[in-house]
Amino acid sequence: MSSNGTVVNARELTRVYGEGETAVHALRGVSLEIPKGDLTAVMGPSGSGKSTLMHILAGLDKPTSGDVAIAGTAIATLGDSDLTRLRRRHIGFVFQFFNLLPMLTAEENIVLPLSIAGEKPDDEFFETLLRNVGLADRRTHRPSELSGGQQQRVAIARALVSRPTVVFADEPTGNLDSKTGTEILELLRHSVEEYGQTTVMVTHEPRAAAIADRVLFLADGEIVMELPRSTQPEILTALDAITTA
Repeated sequence: MSSNGTVVNARELTRVYGEGETAVHALRGVSLEIPKGDLTAVMGPSGSGKSTLMHILAGLDKPTSGDVAIAGTAIATLGDSDLTRLRRRHIGFVFQFFNLLPMLTAEENIVLPLSIAGEKPDDEFFETLLRNVGLADRRTHRPSELSGGQQQRVAIARALVSRPTVVFADEPTGNLDSKTGTEILELLRHSVEEYGQTTVMVTHEPRAAAIADRVLFLADGEIVMELPRSTQPEILTALDAITTA
């Protein structure tokens, strides 16, 4: 646990879809803390509740019961406009399929969260960020002119540009080849080391989880295991234990 405190705090989260006998219990009383400046990976078999958990932590979905606090603010009871403001200020999101706007350049896509908020990026930070994500010579290109890896770099820069309290990355390498995926993982790890960027990453790939400071394993909507920073073989062994339990 980081000595710098906790930036995301979840208590007894449940999420039920549907009613009666057909109800699906996606989360069953999940509690967790995300330490400041750490990269936390969330793993588990398909249907374990990984994406549901991430969406609730990021304020994209509401729990059936339980609560989430980000930077000390309880989000479950916030109205839509207050929640939007909180997400804009505190949360960056990296999606598996990039979610870039095709008519905007790489640079315009990156600064979009700030533009929507009526703000401008800090010039020095922005130029350093562009260099760090390897896009300094691609800033005027539109998504259709970029490779998948370059589009994901744009998405990561967009998540980092507002220096959010926490970045959520949903299968950030899931749509990329192995070499490009490795580069993206190095970039995410670099953002933790360089900027102290707190990050939560949902992934099914042991090589991705191996860059994390800790790995949480979900099964049937519950956290069933936690590992400190681990190797790929150690993570695979843990996954096998969960899926065969």
